[in-house]
Amino acid sequence: MSDIKSPTRYTITAALPYTNGPIHIGHLAGVYVPADIYARYLRLTGKDVAFVCGSDEHGVAISMKAKKEGVTPKDIIDKYHTIIKQSFLDFGITFDNYSRTSAPVHHQTASEFFLNLYDKGDFIEETTAQLYDEEAQQFLADRFVIGTCPKCGNEEAYGDQCENCGSSLNATDLINPKSTITGTIPTTKQTKHWFLPLDRYEEFLTEWILKGHKDDWKSNVYGQCKSWIDGGLEARAVTRDLDWGIPVPVEGGEGKVLYVWFDAPIGYISSTKEWAAREGKDWEPYWKDKDTKLVHFIGKDNIVFHCIIFPAMLKAEGSYILPDNVPANEFLNLEGNKLSTSKNWAVWLHEYLVDFPELQDSLRYTLTANAPESKDNDFTWKDFQARNNNELVAIFGNFINRVVVLTHKYYDGQVPPAGNLTKIDRDTLEQLRLYPGTISSSIERYRFREAGQELMNLARLGNKYLADEEPWKVIKQDEERVKTIMFVALQIAAALAVLSEPFLPFTSTKLKNILNVNLSAVESLSWESVSSNDPLLSADHQINQAELLFRKIEDSEIQAQLDKLEATKKANANENKKLMPQKDTITFDDFSKLDMRVGTIIEAEKMAKTKKLLVLKVDTGLDIRTIVSGISESFTPEEVVGKKVTVLINLAPRALRGVDSEGMILMTENTDGKLVFVNPDEAGVGNGLGIN
Repeated sequence: MSDIKSPTRYTITAALPYTNGPIHIGHLAGVYVPADIYARYLRLTGKDVAFVCGSDEHGVAISMKAKKEGVTPKDIIDKYHTIIKQSFLDFGITFDNYSRTSAPVHHQTASEFFLNLYDKGDFIEETTAQLYDEEAQQFLADRFVIGTCPKCGNEEAYGDQCENCGSSLNATDLINPKSTITGTIPTTKQTKHWFLPLDRYEEFLTEWILKGHKDDWKSNVYGQCKSWIDGGLEARAVTRDLDWGIPVPVEGGEGKVLYVWFDAPIGYISSTKEWAAREGKDWEPYWKDKDTKLVHFIGKDNIVFHCIIFPAMLKAEGSYILPDNVPANEFLNLEGNKLSTSKNWAVWLHEYLVDFPELQDSLRYTLTANAPESKDNDFTWKDFQARNNNELVAIFGNFINRVVVLTHKYYDGQVPPAGNLTKIDRDTLEQLRLYPGTISSSIERYRFREAGQELMNLARLGNKYLADEEPWKVIKQDEERVKTIMFVALQIAAALAVLSEPFLPFTSTKLKNILNVNLSAVESLSWESVSSNDPLLSADHQINQAELLFRKIEDSEIQAQLDKLEATKKANANENKKLMPQKDTITFDDFSKLDMRVGTIIEAEKMAKTKKLLVLKVDTGLDIRTIVSGISESFTPEEVVGKKVTVLINLAPRALRGVDSEGMILMTENTDGKLVFVNPDEAGVGNGLGIN
């Protein structure tokens, strides 16, 4: 369990995104929205927070992208760093510092960290056999090798991990490895590297994680750590033979760089240094003071690095604190399929804002409500539409709109004074005061889905109160009673303005403007003030005119997104369609035995009691013959009459359903699985001409 009862400060890290592509909704749901909710909440409760992140600009993913596009790694990182950083700004992710691992402060920090461990003798130096691409004249880093996983048989496992079974691998473990650079079979070659002996830290990790965090870490995180530790830890290389990254700063390190998993988590430290230098702060307490609470927000694919490898590095260094919690999420799928940058199966944040301008909170809300906190979850456009229309518009937005419109209608926008409070008034206000504590409890246990729904329950409380009290009817008989009703409703609206900020920051700002509590006045509307007995909006406070907080999303907008995904699916099928393996080699004499001619289909009919067979009459130029072909699921008889085709005419006749078929028509198949004629369409090509 956590030893920190009342932290002096919080250091919050969010996984460094690879700059090999833009940010998509899976990244937002899995890491950045929950981290931002947590950081915003802590700031609202007056805590000292350093929320840091940055672009991960080293490693094989960048090199692969650069090679594929024929540009330099720097071209890639500069392009995507800009896109990623802007996406975070656009969606209100409030990093105190967003850095990049190509920054000088990071190179210096990572190099010093390596040297510190090197000088203390914490590394093992070994010369080992590594896979080498003779054609490319380079050692193959993990992601430049693909082969069969020795544990599950997946034929597309990478050299560091099988994404099918999740096993951690070494490239030399793969069966039938192949270079992704040239497609050749690699050889092995001796090379020297430095290793972090994780086995030395088994006892420490067992005590710290398996005993110390058994009750407070998420079961998916704890379970993966336990599996690794129980399986026995082995030394892991901290250097690689690459030309892109941080040079290994010791003798013998020429042509080698720090391995990205060693370099990247140090990026949290260097980003904190960068922030502290800019703000005139001391960075060390945020990483070295025992009263600091360190929390890593990551996806499940990074659990091992943040819970075993990085803590082992910090423990080896000796002066750093360890993470108090690592609330890793599972994966978010899209319309039932795994999100994929390479296959363009994603909702990219920068593209989303083109199609749904100013609807950042609609996406933030849906991703929080659907967050993959304990298992993989699915994002669907229909659910997005329903969450927006049925919850944000119909519950939250509807309540605020009614309160503000009625306040202007009855009182020219001034908060009316409360009269005598009835039991329902007192009960409603008492329930209101409980919400900050309820939401806090959920957030502090990293249950952001639960916290977001509690916020919506507060809006439901407001709607129910208005529906039960019906001020639009009561105004005709008891004007004084309506003043009290509206006073209570306005307190709920003000509470929503405060408590919604971690989840719906853009909505919170709009609502504060409507209620006229922005700028300096917002200081009086703190998280704690919602729980107090003092009114959040006092009598005679002037509010501004109503404006819609959310808009309805139309069916046509959703269909456009579904159509876009369908186009992506077809494009992927076309690109990834598996080609028929090459058949056994034949001689020229074998080929010359085939007699292929140009022919024309002159008659066609469906063969009775069959689904696939058409009986064709084909003019081969030499004769008119019958050919039975299994093409009726792709063509009607009427469609094929008059078609010019390629016919193999010296195939031995074969009886099919009592009809002798005297040849074969050449066909192929498109990406939709539809048969296509391999036909000689050039003008002047007559029946009977041979195919050479």
